Amino acid sequence: MSLNLDFLDETNELTEEQASYISELLNFAAVYEKVEDETEVSLTFVSNEKIREINKEYRQKDSVTDVISFAMEEMGEGEMELIGVEMPRVLGDIVISISRAKEQADEYGHSFMRELGFLAVHGFLHLLGYDHETEEDEKIMFSRQKDILDEFGLQR
Repeated sequence: MSLNLDFLDETNELTEEQASYISELLNFAAVYEKVEDETEVSLTFVSNEKIREINKEYRQKDSVTDVISFAMEEMGEGEMELIGVEMPRVLGDIVISISRAKEQADEYGHSFMRELGFLAVHGFLHLLGYDHETEEDEKIMFSRQKDILDEFGLQR
């Protein structure tokens, strides 16, 4: 099973090994969540300045955040679902601030890769429809995150 991952590191700070590790983790998460083979996901690594711009433009929040997800499967008003068309499933885009990931790794006292993995899985679960708007939804989503990260071997 493999995702069709489109990686873009606008910061040029990730090593090939780090990118490969995140790819393995997201593929593991896809198997864990029973996502169809060749499902497409875009993963972009940006600066704090860039994620702040994105957050302001799309969420009307003028602040730096760690990860933003744009789910393609959420139907907007007036949109119609294509049925019967042989197209790959496109989950959407995950945008992660490398600088914020480093800051949070220091704050939480764990490795940069643990934080980057957490953010990638968090964004991926959002693409699958998980959310944390209510206490009940948060328990479900954060439990899934923890299970995926623990089983992959990326504990705190």
